[in-house]
This record gives sequence, C-alpha cells and structure tokens, in this order.
Amino acid sequence: MTPFYQLTATRLDGQLISMNDYAGKVVLVVNTASHCGFTPQYAGLEALYSQYAAQGLVVLGFPCNQFGKQEPGGVDDISQTCHINYGVSFPIFEKVEVNGSASHPVFRYLKKALPGVLGGRIKWNFTKFMIGRDGKPLKRFAPYTTPEKMDAEILAALNR
Repeated sequence: MTPFYQLTATRLDGQLISMNDYAGKVVLVVNTASHCGFTPQYAGLEALYSQYAAQGLVVLGFPCNQFGKQEPGGVDDISQTCHINYGVSFPIFEKVEVNGSASHPVFRYLKKALPGVLGGRIKWNFTKFMIGRDGKPLKRFAPYTTPEKMDAEILAALNR
C-alpha cells in the first residue's frame, strides 16, 4: 500500500476518512479558503468533479486559514460557502494547517513527494496535488492554475 493510502483525515461532518477509500481513483487534493481571490475556483473544481467522477476522479477540499486568514469561520461558515454558495458536492474536510509543525499529514506527505517552487512549503490557497489511481503523487498545480486548465492532465491520469 502506498503511503498516501495509509493517511486519514476528518471530514467537515466529523467522520474520519481513510485515503485508502479512494484507492483506484485519481485524487485531486486542494487547500481551500472561503475569502480568497481564488475562492471562485470552487465552481471549477465542482465542474471537474461532476464531469469526471464517474470515470474515477475525486476532489478533496481542505480548508486552511494560514494564508491571509482567509478561512476564519467554523464548520457552518465553511459549509455555507462550499455547499450553498458554490454547490460543492465533493468531500470537504475539517480546517487544517498545510505548513509548519502542525501541518496535516496529508500535506506533509504531498509536499515531500512534490516539493514545488518553495521546496517543502505551500505558497497560497488553492494549491492542488493530483494523485494517480495507484496512490502515487503525479503533479502539483499552482494556485493560479484554474481547474479548467487542468482538464487535459486529469483526463490523461484517468486514462492511465
């Protein structure tokens, strides 16, 4: 079993989820925020999820308040932004830290596997990590890379 599948995270509804539940799927892990210039990417992420879920894509959103304090609210606020404002149906997890000593294990693993421009750090909200069906990290996308620009790479990963 790959290290990604050994990790767990708690969904917004309090349910502990094993990443092994997503074995055999292409997984897109995103650190999100409700009050960010990139927040409208929720709509694009939902569009990707809706279009490709049947082929094996899952998007996992992880709210984070580390960048400009742009995710200040609690569960209800996050839920309203995701579900009501953007119609998000993909899994949203509890608020996490993605940098520093309290970094969530999912992000510690992904930053090590795909270090990016800042080495082992995440630059800003809406950094995206794509994991292949085999659980191996494939690609890291910058915050400014919109979901619409990821379409071809997601299709390629789904067809591997």
